[in-house]
Amino acid sequence: MARYFTIRNPAILRNCFEAIREMGLNARVTIAPEQRSSDQNAFFHSICSDLAKSELKFAGKRRSLEEWKVLLVSGHAVATGTQGEVIPGIEGEFVAIRESTAKMSVARASSLIEYALAYCAMNGVEITETRKGGFLSDRAVEPRKAA
Repeated sequence: MARYFTIRNPAILRNCFEAIREMGLNARVTIAPEQRSSDQNAFFHSICSDLAKSELKFAGKRRSLEEWKVLLVSGHAVATGTQGEVIPGIEGEFVAIRESTAKMSVARASSLIEYALAYCAMNGVEITETRKGGFLSDRAVEPRKAA
């Protein structure tokens, strides 16, 4: 039987140690930062949706939610010093190997969301879906007005 502990206080830490002692040998213990939450996932997807519904073009055309997700994850990786990789694909196309948002820590997902919100603000993108989803107050992010 698998048991998971999110260590938030000394009592949970003691329970975790006790569970490890009770397991004995031939068991696996993984210690990792907490992964991004479903709320963070929904928040990020709402931002990508706002970008897809906007008039903003990238590389000469409007992009889908999925394309904005790839662009933001890639841009965030470069901006934070985590380089991705572009490799030849099976049919000779080029494929960007990028970080998985599902495997991001809570802190990394927060950083990605901040990056995406900043990108929207810098490009005048209204974040209506994000606000409708309850992720932001009305004054949290103001898009920059075009000159």
